[in-house]
Amino acid sequence: MTRDLGKIWAERMTKSERDQSFPDSEPRDAATLMLIDRSEPKPKVLLGRRHASHKFMPGKFVFPGGRIEPLDRKMSTISELHPDAQKKLLERVAEPNTDFARAFALAAVRETAEETGLLLGVKRDRAPEVPGEIWTEFAKANVHPDLGQIHFIARAVTPPRRPRRFDTRFLTADASAVAHTIEGVVGPDSELVELLWVPIEEATHLDMPTITGIILEELLARVEAGMGHHLPVPYYYMIEQQFFRELL
Repeated sequence: MTRDLGKIWAERMTKSERDQSFPDSEPRDAATLMLIDRSEPKPKVLLGRRHASHKFMPGKFVFPGGRIEPLDRKMSTISELHPDAQKKLLERVAEPNTDFARAFALAAVRETAEETGLLLGVKRDRAPEVPGEIWTEFAKANVHPDLGQIHFIARAVTPPRRPRRFDTRFLTADASAVAHTIEGVVGPDSELVELLWVPIEEATHLDMPTITGIILEELLARVEAGMGHHLPVPYYYMIEQQFFRELL
C-alpha cells in the first residue's frame, strides 16, 4: 500500500474523535468481523447501522464485534487458526498464548451471531460442545466454529483519553462461512437496526467511524493482494499525539 494510511487516519478524524479531554483508561481487548462476499466482480462487505439511541456511536455503520468474554477461549472448534494468523495475533501482547489468539476469533464469531443472527462455521448432525450459555445458539443449530476460515486483517487501538478505548483486532471471513441464520435479530429495537451488503469501495462513503473507513481500505488491499495469511497486518495506534501504522 503506497499511501500513508496512518497519516490519513489523523487527517480524517472528526472534531468529536479528536476530543481527548476524558480521563485516560487502558484499552480493552475486542474483536470485530468483516464478512465479505467475493462472488461478484466487486467484493461486498457486511455493515450494520447502530441504533440511534445508543450512547456509543449512535446511528453509525459498523462491523459486528465486541469485547472478549472469558468463555470465548474455551469454545470448541473444528479447526484452529492458520499459524500465520495466530502468530500475528500474538505479536505486541503482554502474555502471548494460543488460547488468547483463538479468543479473538471466537469473540468475533460470537458477536456476529449475537448482533446479526449469522452463525459462522460448519453445520453437522451433532451439536458442538459449548462452555456456557453465551454459545448455546451454536449448539441449537449444530454449528461448529471453524477458525481456519478466519483471516486477520488489522489491529487498531483507540487514542488515549477517549471515553471508551479498545484494542481491536479486525478479522474477516467469506460470506460462504455462514452456516445458519437466526431470524429477527436485526430490527428497529435491536442493537443493529439494519444490515447492508455494500461494495467495499462504496462503503467508505457511509456514516462510520474514521478508523472503520481506514480498515475498509486495508481490507480491499488485502483482497486485491490475494488474501494470503502471510501478508503483513497493519497495526494502528497513537503515542504523544502522533499516529503510527506499524506492520505485524
